[in-house]
Order: sequence, then structure tokens, then C-alpha cells
Amino acid sequence: MAKLKLNIPVKRGDRLELDVETLASSGDGLCRYDGYTLFAPGGLPGDRVLGKVIKITPRFGVVDILKRIELSENRVNPPCPVFFKCGGCKFQDLSYEKQLQFKVQVVEDSLQRIAHIETSENIKIIPADTEYQYRNKGSFAVTGKGGKPQIGFYAEGSHNVADSATCDILLPKINETKEWLRQLIEKHDISIYNESNYRGLLRGLIIRHSISTGETLVGLVTYKGKFPRGFLAGLTNESDLKKLGIVGLIQNVNMQNTNVIMGPENRVLWGRDRYKESLGGLSFHLSLGSFFQVHSEQAEKLYTLISQWTEEGQTIIDAYSGSGGIALWLAKQGRKVIGVEKFAPAMEDARLSSESNGLSNCRFLTGTVEEHAPLLDEDIHTFIVDPPRKGCSEEVIKALIDTQPQQIIYVSCNPSTLARDLERLDGYQIKDIRLIDMFPQTQHVETAIRLIKLA
Repeated sequence: MAKLKLNIPVKRGDRLELDVETLASSGDGLCRYDGYTLFAPGGLPGDRVLGKVIKITPRFGVVDILKRIELSENRVNPPCPVFFKCGGCKFQDLSYEKQLQFKVQVVEDSLQRIAHIETSENIKIIPADTEYQYRNKGSFAVTGKGGKPQIGFYAEGSHNVADSATCDILLPKINETKEWLRQLIEKHDISIYNESNYRGLLRGLIIRHSISTGETLVGLVTYKGKFPRGFLAGLTNESDLKKLGIVGLIQNVNMQNTNVIMGPENRVLWGRDRYKESLGGLSFHLSLGSFFQVHSEQAEKLYTLISQWTEEGQTIIDAYSGSGGIALWLAKQGRKVIGVEKFAPAMEDARLSSESNGLSNCRFLTGTVEEHAPLLDEDIHTFIVDPPRKGCSEEVIKALIDTQPQQIIYVSCNPSTLARDLERLDGYQIKDIRLIDMFPQTQHVETAIRLIKLA
């Protein structure tokens, strides 16, 4: 049988003048040529560009923008010197108002297309008061050679590091700490891991900082081996540690040939294995790899919203509890909370935070939701889920439906998997939708949805 000939009106290498019509959910510009869809990374609606076709598939193609012939009226000047190279931010060149409109549209489109849910009322937005210098955690790739390391984030679609002294969405103290580490790495010629031959020591850096407490936790991700004494002496210089607020230096050992940043083993080189964060009068003890919202100000708004959606006296399960942020916040408001999380170090953080805050009305269970939910001999009023980007497994959805809570609060960082999971939650209807802008200057979206049980 003869192959069906596809009518693709372009070929690789073609140079085309294109109008960027809208943004795809990825944040890339979207154009059309003779009815054929072309993605233009870096394009904004209203741009007219000269693009070179670099990829074609039966359904779409991709163009590399060679020149912007006309600029969108919504363009602004990005402050970051490596913005057009780095894959960390998509939208430093798009006005903040339009960023929010894009995120609302992405959520609406996902709910309609995947879950067949029409949003009868506009999704309410909780914008960020701080649009830059907000991110409380930086995870940096390190490549090159010890005398001249490249430290930063990967350029989009590659393993090339966009090296820069500053990242504009990170807290300034994180940038300052990274550059202090850079000069020590250069001075002592620390070997850098080469993923092609599995040789070298340093693979990456993780730096976490709290504005409210001033504390910084530093992780140096390595392959097998030890740091030289001279480097360790410089690393533990008392005046530098004090100036940067560093309370702990940790070597995280990752011997897997993978793009997963952290390995399973932590070695404390100096100080503590946790740092303290403070929100709304609550003190949180956070280890290197435990989950906590990256925008502390927006986290407080999210926690306040969830508190408004619950009432005192109700028993609540906080699934995917991470280091217990939501659970501890609700416990302080008088709720009875059970946190469930399979990452054991995060549960240790949560228990320590619970004790230090004197909260006796919350407990934390290490394991999965589907393991623990059937064993709880309690009337669960509210089930909160805040899963990773892949969303909830079928087992978790089944545990939710079997538990039959009066309401479900779903916090999501991925509109597609959110919509997929909502469609599977039979017997519940949406009561409230909020978009919390946890990630300004990026295409990422945080959504909180409140569902109530149908009578």
C-alpha cells in the first residue's frame, strides 16, 4: 500500500515571513503558513518575524527566528543579559498583564479541551506583588573545566549552560552565594563532572535562602570523590559564611547518569542539614531536597486561600504534603490535619516544624496516599492534593473517590494533568478556581481548584 503523501507546505531551511498570532501553552509563539502550524520560540503575539524552518512533522513545524521585522506592542525590555539564551524564563520580554492573561487562557483551554469543563465565570487571579527577585531556591548546572566553569541554567532544548553572574528571578543572596562559590571553584581548580565519560567531581549547585530569617543552605552536587582540603578551608571561611547567612554546607552525591539533579546521599560538610523559613508567624525547617513553594510571598497567599476554603473542626488530609507547608498552616488555624508524603526527609522536616511551632493537631505519615487513606479510621471532610507535574495516579484518584470527602482542593502546577484528573473525579463539581502566579516571568501556572461533593 502506497504511503499517504502529506501536504506540508514548507521544508527544512525555508525562510518565511510570519505573523505570530498567539502563544502556545509552552509559551512559544504560534504562527500559520498555508494552514500549517509553526512554533516560533521567542515570538510574541503581534510580532512579524523572519523565521527559518528547522523542524517539520505531520502536524506542526518549528522555526528559528532570524529577525524581528515588527515588534509586538506588548514587548518590554528584558533585564537579564542571557534572557534570549537561557531556558529558565520565557516572558521577561512580555508585559506582566499579558503574562497573566496568557496563564488564564492556558488553564481555560485545558479545562475545556481535556475535561470538557466550561468556566462559566472568569478565573480569579492572585497576581504577584514581587515579579522579580522572588525565587527562594536556585538549582544550577555546572559544566566546563574547574578553572573556567560555566554555572547557570540550560539553554532551551540543549545541555549548553547559559552562564551569567545573576539571575533576575532569584533572590539576590542566592546570586551572591553562587558567585562566591564560583571564585572558590576557579581558585582551587575543582574538577567538573563530564557526563560523556563519567569523570570529574562537581555536577551542580543547589542554594536555598529565606528573606525572613536570612538563612542560606548550600548543596554541592557531586559524582564520587572528595573535595580537596584547600577548597574546604575556603568554603568554611567564617566571615564569608556569616556575610552570606550560610547555616549549612552539604555534599549531595549523585552517581547516576541521569538529568535528575540530586542523588540519594547527603554528607554535611559544615553546619546544619536544614535552614529555617518563616511565613505568617510559622517557622519551617527545610532540608536540601524537600519541596517548598519557591515564591514565599505567593505561598502565603495560597495558604491563606486554602484556609478560607476550610473550617475549624474539620479533619483534612494534605496529600503530597512535601515539607508540610499547607498542613502546618492549616493546623495553626485550628484545623485537624494529616499530612501524607512518600519522601521521608520531607516528613522529617514537617515533624520537626510541627514540634517547634507547638502544633499538636497535625500528624505526618510517610508513604503514599493510596497506602494510608484506606487505613484512616476518621471522617475526612477535605482532601487536599498538590501533586508533581505528572498529576495524580489512578490509584490516588481511586483513593479520593473511595474516601468520599465533602470537598477536594486540588493545587496544580500543570493545567493539562489537572484537567485530566478533574475529568476522572466523578461525583464532584467545581466551586472555585484561582490562579496564583507563583512563577512570574515564566510560562508556568499554579492553579487552585475547590470541588464539592454532589448531593
